[in-house]
Amino acid sequence: MNTAKQFGIVLLAAGKGERYRAAGGEGNKLLAMYPNSLGEPMPLLALSLSQAVATGLPVRLVTRPNERAVIELARQFDVEITLIESEGSSETIAAGVRDSRHWDGWLIAPTDMGWIESHDYLHVAAALTSDDAQARMMYDNLPGHPVGFAKNYGCALSQLSGDRGARQLLDRTKLHVIVGHRGVIADADLPKR
Repeated sequence: MNTAKQFGIVLLAAGKGERYRAAGGEGNKLLAMYPNSLGEPMPLLALSLSQAVATGLPVRLVTRPNERAVIELARQFDVEITLIESEGSSETIAAGVRDSRHWDGWLIAPTDMGWIESHDYLHVAAALTSDDAQARMMYDNLPGHPVGFAKNYGCALSQLSGDRGARQLLDRTKLHVIVGHRGVIADADLPKR
């Protein structure tokens, strides 16, 4: 990875958890307990934050102002926090990017994907070799996370709206695909993984 570049991680935590609750989950899915690599139960958000922080890259969590437990847990990991009453993942991404516009690239991942590992972020960051580069993890021909965008996408990312995420910015001619493990596609929209 080019250490002269300042890449950072934007973790998306401003969703409403509607799919999780519709599938029978209770409460905030980011606070639901899941086993870590040692089998010890911990909140899903802590799994995500611990892997992101382990990269050594700056981390920014984007969440809702009323999510006090999420905010407190993020503070325990000493990450930057952006607060937004988001109507969708695109708005969440935009808010995080606006608050980190000094970065040279953004590695974006939902926080309900607690099985993304620190090396996944670093592989995506290493693939951002030019200011117009894009990269993403894949597994079994399925698109995964994190998704990385280099500096030239900052303006477009900061203006996203709706709930399509940043998919509309992906360009097959520029996208570097990295084959990963099952964790890069696993999320907690269902109460049991």
